[in-house]
Amino acid sequence: MAVAMSSRCPGLYCGRMMVNGSVEGECGVCPWGERTNTQKVCERCTESPDLYDWLYLGFMAMLPLVLHWFFIEWYSGKKSSSAFLQHVTAMLECSVSALVTLLLTEPLGKLSIRSCRVQMLSDWYTMLYNPSPDYVKTLHCTQEAVYPLYTLVLIYYAFCLVMMMLLRPLLVKKIACGLGKSDRFKSIYAALYFFPILTVLQAVGGGLLYYAFPFIILVLSLITLAVYMSASEIQSFKSLLTKKKRLVVLFSHWLLHAYGIVSISRLDKLDQDLPLLALVPGPALFYILTARFTEPSRILSEGSNGH
Repeated sequence: MAVAMSSRCPGLYCGRMMVNGSVEGECGVCPWGERTNTQKVCERCTESPDLYDWLYLGFMAMLPLVLHWFFIEWYSGKKSSSAFLQHVTAMLECSVSALVTLLLTEPLGKLSIRSCRVQMLSDWYTMLYNPSPDYVKTLHCTQEAVYPLYTLVLIYYAFCLVMMMLLRPLLVKKIACGLGKSDRFKSIYAALYFFPILTVLQAVGGGLLYYAFPFIILVLSLITLAVYMSASEIQSFKSLLTKKKRLVVLFSHWLLHAYGIVSISRLDKLDQDLPLLALVPGPALFYILTARFTEPSRILSEGSNGH
């Protein structure tokens, strides 16, 4: 159903095209890379992502890398010496995929991208806001109002999957000598499962993740650090410093803590936000200082002595 030219377009995301300086056509969906302005006219996305947008993209880019590292470590086993090279290869795959994705996004050949700023949660779910004028016919105006934050992540995941299938099988076949034939490819099989899951997660929950990812980072990094230190029986600074791997894991979690704090604060006020980074070592120090008092064997022995 055509909407009168003199009236404003209905709905939140329906607009008209701007042709040769004049507004023409009927109300409808804006082309990819454009969104409606306050006058309900399709306008090209020309802004640059702000710090929070880049941090969101960085979080979505880290997810497959962290999962790669987890499953490589999980399936490598203690006897295998191939884990380190697989970790490096996974980082190479994700880094090259991110680089290619940015270069193929407008403006082509540059590491910068043009975007439309996220204004509210509904910008991620425009399909739910197609208007029905007079309740007769639905006007379909589904578009990427958050261009390119939605599709950029999906394209990146596709490149990650392609790069993994090109590089990892050859590497694993040559260097994973400490593993059986059925075990050496399990980290790759795991990726074939989690990439579709990540794709669905971005497609369905991208908007929710956009607003919640700083808190997700902080909570998950705290939980995983506590689980790792408990499983490794780290109860003193001496036991922490005995192995380089433990220090690598610790510093990796500290980087995640700092990433989450920066994402929450957005560094709007440097004089107030930067001191918050001093809290990064806090959870690890608290765990080491209190671990001896919460050891199960000690609690059980004290309980039996009390009886």
